[in-house]
Amino acid sequence: MPFHVRDPETDALVRELAEKTRLGITETVKLAATEALAARERAKAEKLARMDVILAEFDKAPRTGLKADKAFMDMINGD
Repeated sequence: MPFHVRDPETDALVRELAEKTRLGITETVKLAATEALAARERAKAEKLARMDVILAEFDKAPRTGLKADKAFMDMINGD
């Protein structure tokens, strides 16, 4: 399934990467796509890890047993 790159800047970037990595165009596109996907997965994992830390801190907070009803929420929001 071939596809064509019609954007000159993208074409130039792929060709530059191919030259620097000493790979063919197909291998270069595959490499770039693989690395981009891996970077997204790493970023997602890092965000989830940071969220886990925040949630762990939140879970450490003592529970008061009080219910946050509408009147309470209105008071906090200045309504």
